[in-house]
Amino acid sequence: MDYNLILKQIQSEFADTPISGRVASYIPELAKVPPDKFGMHLLDCKGRHYCFGDSNERFSIQSISKVFSLALAMKAIGDELWNRVDVEPSGVPFNSLSQLENEAGIPRNPFINAGALVVADVLVSNFSNPKGALLTFIHEITGDDSIDFDPVVAASEAQEGYRNRALVNYMKSFGNIENKAADVLDLYFHQCAIEMSCKDLAQAFILFSNQGKLLETEREILTSVQVKRINALMQTCGFYDEAGEFTFKVGLPGKSGVGGGIVALHPQHYAVAVWSPPLNPNGNSALGMDVLERLTQLTGLSIF
Repeated sequence: MDYNLILKQIQSEFADTPISGRVASYIPELAKVPPDKFGMHLLDCKGRHYCFGDSNERFSIQSISKVFSLALAMKAIGDELWNRVDVEPSGVPFNSLSQLENEAGIPRNPFINAGALVVADVLVSNFSNPKGALLTFIHEITGDDSIDFDPVVAASEAQEGYRNRALVNYMKSFGNIENKAADVLDLYFHQCAIEMSCKDLAQAFILFSNQGKLLETEREILTSVQVKRINALMQTCGFYDEAGEFTFKVGLPGKSGVGGGIVALHPQHYAVAVWSPPLNPNGNSALGMDVLERLTQLTGLSIF
């Protein structure tokens, strides 16, 4: 597959696309990001890189971080995790409170905010320094120790995190949060404030395309069963209540974040990340959705 030619065509086709959507503004720091940023990076399973645009510029990955925290929690406690968080699509906004009331404080899946907060609680329970453990895991799978939290974005998250505070305290009333709400929220706000580039994300997500093994050394980080489950959750729940639309158009497992990033993978083929900050009404990068649909059209390949 000539990914170099395919990415050049995508860059050409979308170069003059009018900006559609709005940059996230409910987190003050995200509102400052220029809306015309646009980058793409693809890493194939033979270790070859293809990219264009702002692919090396780091940005706030936001909810993409939920894949990393989920993987670390699965490594820590295995299938016990599924006693506290379900694996079904939500069909409601990512920060909904109403489902928790109907389902006794058990979040519908680990990628909505409530589910990610339960995962954060698991990490707080199992690591003396959960923020450090999460960064160490990301450094391990990317090979890049310079990836870090943006403290300004983390503070901005905390400043406006009223709904997340409500979610944690509501689940704690059901007994589904073990630690202090402040400790869980501190980890959650920081994980959302991790800064990575499209290149970093493609390097990290090649793990999920390569059956849980590092590409360079083939060292196993996650079991094939764990990777299967994470990929399945990305396919069905990775885009909030637009997961069906992404599956319909793109046909790959993936995860989005309100920083404008989308990362997707084709098992045993590649991992790819796109960054364009303006979001559609569902909170996903408007241009990123279109670009990844075009990628699977031009390759003629998806998981279906």
